[in-house]
Amino acid sequence: MSKVRKFFLNGQEYYTYQDITIFDIINYFNCNTSLLVLEYNNLICNKKNWNKIFIKDNDKIEIVTIVGGG
Repeated sequence: MSKVRKFFLNGQEYYTYQDITIFDIINYFNCNTSLLVLEYNNLICNKKNWNKIFIKDNDKIEIVTIVGGG
């Protein structure tokens, strides 16, 4: 049986029993990857690493979406 992991996404608390990556989270929430910046545990995370980083207990993820306007 897998261990439950708690993580925070934009300050909101979530739980998972599955081994998931940052990329899995982005897909689950249907984020537009070309218009976002992702911070993982207080460091900017490069897109090429999103599918390599598995969520661990108490990880903090911040997703900032770029919005254009005039």
